[in-house]
Amino acid sequence: MKWAWAWVLGCVLMGPGLSEAASSRTQYVGVVNLNEATAAELDLLPGVGEKAAQRILEHRKKRPFGRVEELVRVKGFGKKKFLKLRAHLALSGPTTLKVEKVPVPPSPGREGLATNP
Repeated sequence: MKWAWAWVLGCVLMGPGLSEAASSRTQYVGVVNLNEATAAELDLLPGVGEKAAQRILEHRKKRPFGRVEELVRVKGFGKKKFLKLRAHLALSGPTTLKVEKVPVPPSPGREGLATNP
């Protein structure tokens, strides 16, 4: 019986946070120049953290990227991760990647689930 109350309390406390998270999503717009980007700019890529950005910089010091596909030669970047990032990779031009929060419209039939004041 205690677990039921704990579950109800947890749902009540988490409810607003879940609805807020569901009301927006992250959108990546632009590209990162693999041959010129800083560690901070590389860190903006989805799924790329500080350590992975440093590995890209180390690889680039030894040999600049000739093709974006060469990213798979960097430790931690396999084909699957590369395919996820490919649309945001470039070898020339400025780094223009921006991370934006985009509102998600409510799905049909879910309007009645909101709490009324």
